Amino acid sequence: MNNFTNPAKPPLSPAEDKQWAFLAHCGGILGCIPSALIYKFMAARGPFTAQESREALNFTLPPTIAAVALNIIALILNLIDPGAGTPLSMLALLLWVGLTVWSVIAAIQVNKGNPYRYAWNLRRIK
Repeated sequence: MNNFTNPAKPPLSPAEDKQWAFLAHCGGILGCIPSALIYKFMAARGPFTAQESREALNFTLPPTIAAVALNIIALILNLIDPGAGTPLSMLALLLWVGLTVWSVIAAIQVNKGNPYRYAWNLRRIK
C-alpha cells in the first residue's frame, strides 16, 4: 500500500522531508543503522527523504560492514596475541573518520535543499 494515500501516515511537509533527508546523512556518523531505519520507515512519506536516505544507506553500508568485520578480526587476533589486532582496529577507525567526514558534507548540502550524490557509492539498494 502506498503510504502517500494512507491517512494514518500522512505525507511529509517539504520542511519535514528535508529534515528527515538531513538526518539520514547525519546518521552516517553512527554507521548504516540510522539511514536504514529512515529508509525503511520514512521513505514512503517523502520523495526527498526516499532519495537521500537510499543514497546515505548505499554509502554507509559497506564501510559499516567492513569496520565491524575489522574490529571482530582484531578482537580475535588480540585474544591470540595482545596487540596483534591493533592495525586492523586503526583501519576501522580511519573508515569511521572518512564515513563521518563524508556524511557531514552530505548533510550540509541536503540541509541547503540540494540532493547529494557520494562520489564513491555502490548504489546497490534501489
